[in-house]
Amino acid sequence: MASIETLLESADLPDSPSPRLDAEWLLAAALGKPASYLRAWPEREVPEAPAVRFAADLARRRAGEPVAYILGRQGFWSLDLEVAPATLIPRPDTELLVETALALLPATPAEVLDLGTGSGAIALALAAERPAWRLTGVDRVMEAVALAERNRRRLGLGNATFLPSDWFSALDGRRFALIAGNPPYIAADDPHLALGDVRFEPASALVAGADGLDDIRRIVVEAPGHLQAGGWLLLEHGFEQAGAVRGLLTTRGFVEVHSRRDLGGHERISLGRLAA
Repeated sequence: MASIETLLESADLPDSPSPRLDAEWLLAAALGKPASYLRAWPEREVPEAPAVRFAADLARRRAGEPVAYILGRQGFWSLDLEVAPATLIPRPDTELLVETALALLPATPAEVLDLGTGSGAIALALAAERPAWRLTGVDRVMEAVALAERNRRRLGLGNATFLPSDWFSALDGRRFALIAGNPPYIAADDPHLALGDVRFEPASALVAGADGLDDIRRIVVEAPGHLQAGGWLLLEHGFEQAGAVRGLLTTRGFVEVHSRRDLGGHERISLGRLAA
């Protein structure tokens, strides 16, 4: 048997941007322990069964499979979420949508919509922070809706509901104080689609036409029919798309249109308000 530190030092993940961290996550999961256990007891020997699982998971990571899919879990906001290949892996950049939504509306009762909910990350983060809000998350992929519902049940958040819908198609007559979404926004010929974790993520959640804006155009056009007077539309987009998205919002008649920057300094979300 090898020690924890020996296994971590010998883990070979040359293509990972964070090889040590990836190895720690995988070994901690194999042992059924938190990552802090590895640092507290580096000399502990690893039994055969978790060592075999660790080796198998390392092989999957070397092949490029995201750690989140290997573990079936990903942290987002304050939540630990189940993830699966049917949905995107929630990313820290998307937390800007949550932060902005929380700042725009008071903590009093409100109807809020999460478009393309995936694992339910945005809706569930908002539901956890605002018990008085009623969150609705929609996705056209049935596996995503089921996954979001499993996360909701496990987290015990009764103020969120998930249903299948191709954007607004199943929401006739419903209006919301705020609509947020992280729709597909990558151009079909973007070379980044062949690199890194996105190779394993569903193309339907990534690609949106020749310029990456097809889904955003549709959302901007249809959103006023589902917003309350004075309601907000918040959209995540690519770091070079802010100007184009602001233009779409302004042309559609939204006011107070602006963009906000993520921790990397990129304009990551754009938003506008439906005139009262």
